[in-house]
Amino acid sequence: MYPYYESEWSILPPEHNRRYSPGLTISNIKQVINETIETNILRKPSPTRLRELIRQIRAARTAAEERAVVNTECAYIRSTFREADCIWKCRNMAKLLYIHMLGYPAHFGQMETLKLATSSKFTDKRIGYLGAMLLLDERQDVHVLLTNCLKNDLNSSTQFIVGTALCTLAAIASPEMGRDLSHEIERLIASSNAFLRKKAILCAFRMVRRVPELMEDYVPKCLHLLNEKNHGILVSTITLVTEMCEQSPVVLNYFKSSIPTLVRTLKTLIVSGYSPEHVVNGVSDPFLQVKLLRLLRILGHGDPDQSEIMNDVLAQVATNTETNKNAGNAILYETVLTIMNVESENSLRVLAINILGRFLLNSDKSIRYVGLLTLVRTVQRDMTAVQRHRITILECLSDSDSSIQKCAMELSFTLVNAQNIETIVRELLKYLETADAEMKGACGSRIVLAAEMYSPSIRWHLDLLLKVLKISGNNIRDDVIASTIQLISNSPTEEQSFISGKMWQSITNMNQLENRQPLVQVAVWTLGEYGEAGNFDENELIDHYRQLLWAPQLSITTKQYILMSLAKISVRMEHCTANIQNIINAFRVHLNIDLQQRAVEFHQLFTSHSHLRAALLEKMPTMKISTMTTSEYNSDFAAGPTSGSQSQSEQSTPLKETSNQDILLDLLGNSFGSGSSTANTTTTPSPLEQTAPVEPPVNNTDILDLLGLGSYDQSSPLPTPFTPPTTRISPTEYSATTIPVFSRDNIDIRFIVKRERDHAVVTAKTTNNSVNMLEKFMLQVAVPKAYSIQMLVPSSTVMLPGESVVQDINVIRTNAAIASALRMKVRFSYDIGNYSVMEQADVNEFPPDLFL
Repeated sequence: MYPYYESEWSILPPEHNRRYSPGLTISNIKQVINETIETNILRKPSPTRLRELIRQIRAARTAAEERAVVNTECAYIRSTFREADCIWKCRNMAKLLYIHMLGYPAHFGQMETLKLATSSKFTDKRIGYLGAMLLLDERQDVHVLLTNCLKNDLNSSTQFIVGTALCTLAAIASPEMGRDLSHEIERLIASSNAFLRKKAILCAFRMVRRVPELMEDYVPKCLHLLNEKNHGILVSTITLVTEMCEQSPVVLNYFKSSIPTLVRTLKTLIVSGYSPEHVVNGVSDPFLQVKLLRLLRILGHGDPDQSEIMNDVLAQVATNTETNKNAGNAILYETVLTIMNVESENSLRVLAINILGRFLLNSDKSIRYVGLLTLVRTVQRDMTAVQRHRITILECLSDSDSSIQKCAMELSFTLVNAQNIETIVRELLKYLETADAEMKGACGSRIVLAAEMYSPSIRWHLDLLLKVLKISGNNIRDDVIASTIQLISNSPTEEQSFISGKMWQSITNMNQLENRQPLVQVAVWTLGEYGEAGNFDENELIDHYRQLLWAPQLSITTKQYILMSLAKISVRMEHCTANIQNIINAFRVHLNIDLQQRAVEFHQLFTSHSHLRAALLEKMPTMKISTMTTSEYNSDFAAGPTSGSQSQSEQSTPLKETSNQDILLDLLGNSFGSGSSTANTTTTPSPLEQTAPVEPPVNNTDILDLLGLGSYDQSSPLPTPFTPPTTRISPTEYSATTIPVFSRDNIDIRFIVKRERDHAVVTAKTTNNSVNMLEKFMLQVAVPKAYSIQMLVPSSTVMLPGESVVQDINVIRTNAAIASALRMKVRFSYDIGNYSVMEQADVNEFPPDLFL
C-alpha cells in the first residue's frame, strides 16, 4: 500500500507533507485535496487577461453586448480592489484603463492608482502612474496625495523610476504641485545622467506653461545647455527656450545673445549632419532643424541687426534642402515662415515666395494647401513676388479639394488690382458657378467689393453685378443687393437704360426665378425707378408683374419689392395705371399683413390722395456710397481664414447721412437727436428702406439745447472708430455693474458696465427666452451730448430660443464741463415670424462714479 500512498501524496502542497504521514487513510487524503482545490482555485480564480478582455469587447456585435462585458469586468475589478492581498491589482488596473479609454466610467480606480504608484515594484508603479495620468486631474483629492509620492520617486536611485515620475509630473501637475517640486526638477536638469536631464527639461517645459513665474529658475541653465552635444538634450532645451521666449520679452532679449550659437548649429546640420541615426529620407535631422528655425524666427522678429546674422544660413537652408521628400518640405516651410517674419533681405523674401510657388505645383494636396495658406498669411510682405504666381493660384480654384479652393479664393482677392481685375474676376466667376452654397455668398460679396475698388468702367461693373446675382442665386448676401442698387442709382442715364433692359431680360424666364430671388428684387427695383427708359412692351411688363406677384415660389420680401415697383411704374407709365390699380387692389385682402397694408396705402394714393402719388413715388435721389482705400481692401482680404486682423467693417468710416436724422428723431420721440455738426451717426439703410422718399433735414438745435442732449448712434455693420480722450484717468479697481434694461415678452436685456482707463464699456446682453427664433435684431442707443459712443458689431442678428446676443458699446465723456449724468435711451427691433417688433426703454441707473 505504501507506493499507492506515495503516488497520491505527490499532489499535496508542502505544508500537508509536514502535517500528514504516509500512514493516513485514503479518505483523509481526499479531504485534504478537496480543501486545497477549494482554497486555491474556487475562491481565488485567475482574472481575465487584458488581451482576452480586448478580444471579448471586439467580438461584441451590439452595444448592449459590449456594455454587458464591460459591466461584468468592472464588477469583478471592484471586488478585487476591496481585497487586501490581491496579487492581480496591476493586471486589473490595466484592464480598467482600457475600459476608461473606451469611454466608460472608471473613477472608482482613482485611489488604487495611488496605491500602485507607492508600490515598491516597478511594474506596479508604472501602471499606477499611468492610471494617475489618465484618471486624475487637479479637481481630484487624490491628486494632492500624489505629490509626496512623486517627490520620493524623483529622489530615487533608479533612473527608470525617476523618469516615470517626471513623465507623470509633466502630465498632471497643478500650479501648486509645480511650485512644490520645482527644486527637484532644477536639480535633475543638472544631473550627469543624460536620460534624466532630457526628461527633466521636458518636464520644465510643461511647468513653464502651467506656472510662468518658474522660468527664472531655468533660464541660466538653458543658455549653457544650448551648446550640448547630446541630441535629446539639445532638442529638449530648444523647445523649452522657445516656450520661454514666447511668454516673456525679457527672456527673449536675454537669449538673443545665443543667435550665433544657433546659427552655427544649423549650419553644421546642413553641411555635415548631426549623426547618421538622425537622418530621415536623406535629410539631416529634420526635427532639430525645424526647432532651430522656429526659435530663430522668434528671436529675430523686429530686430534688423539679429536678422542680419541669420540671413546667410537661411539662404543655405532654402537652396540646399531637397523638396522630393516630406521631411525636406517641412524644413522649407519653417524656413519660409522664418524669412517672412524676421527682417530679411528682399531677395531672400522673393526666394521664400518662390518656394511656396513650388509647393502649389506639388501633387500632394496637403502641401498645396500649406503653400496657399502660408501665402495668405505673408502676401502683404511682398505683393509683387506673389503676383508672379497668380496663374498658378488661379488654377487652384479648379482643384477638387474644397479647402484648397477656399484658400485660393482668399489669396486671389488679395492680388486684385486695376490691371488684373478682369482676368482674376473671370476665374472667380467660374469658381462661383461650382462653389457650394456657403462659399457662393462669401465669394459673391468679395467680387462686388473688388469691383467697387478697381472697376474699369461702369458698364463692366453693372454687367459683373448682374452675373454675380445670376450665378449666386439665393445664396447671395444682402450687401450685394444694396451695392447693386447703389451703383445703378449713381450711374449715368444711358447706363441706367442699359441695365434696365438687361434686368428685364433676366426675369422673363419664370422657371429659374425661385432660385434667384435677389436678382428679382434688384430687377424690379430698377424697372420701378427707370422702367420708362427700357425698350420693352409695357403691357407685357404689367402681365409679367402679375405673374410674379401670384407666383407661390417667390418670398414675401420679393413680393414687397414687386408691389412697390409696380406702384412706381404707375407714375412712369400713366396709361397703365388702371391695370396696375386692379393688381394692387387684389392684395388688399392678402393673408400677409405687410402686403395687405401696402396695397391699402397704395389704393389711397390712387383714389382719395391721387394728387400726392406723383410726389411720393418719384425717383429716388442719388445714394451716397462710402468707399474704402486700396490698402484697407488688401489688408482686409490678406487676413484670410487664419489671421486676426481687423475686418473692413472695423476699419472704414462711412459718411454721415444727415437726411436720416429727422426720421430717427421722430422715431425716438424728439427726446434725443443730433443738433450739432459734431454728432457721429452711422446708418446703413436696407434696400427696402431706400425705396421710401427722404424728407429734407430739420434743424432740431433748439430742442436739443433745451434738453441738453446730443449725439445719437445707430447700430450698423460699419461702426465709427473709437477715439479715446487725450487725458488719462488713473487706473482704479472698479467692479462690473449689471443694470436691467428691459424684461418683457420673453426678451431680457441687461447692461454690464465696467470702467476702463479712459472710457466705459457697456456690454448689452440680449437673451431670447421664447420658443421662437428672432431675426434681424438691431439695437440703437442715444446719449446726452456730453458723451460720445461707439457701438461695435453685435455677435449676431439672429437669436435661437435660449440664446443671447452680445454687443459692446464704448462710452467716453467728451465734455466734462457739462454736469450731465450718463443716461441712455435704448431702442431695439426684431422680426419674429412675419411680424416686426420694436420696443424702447430708458436707462438712468448708471453708477455716478463711472467717469470720476
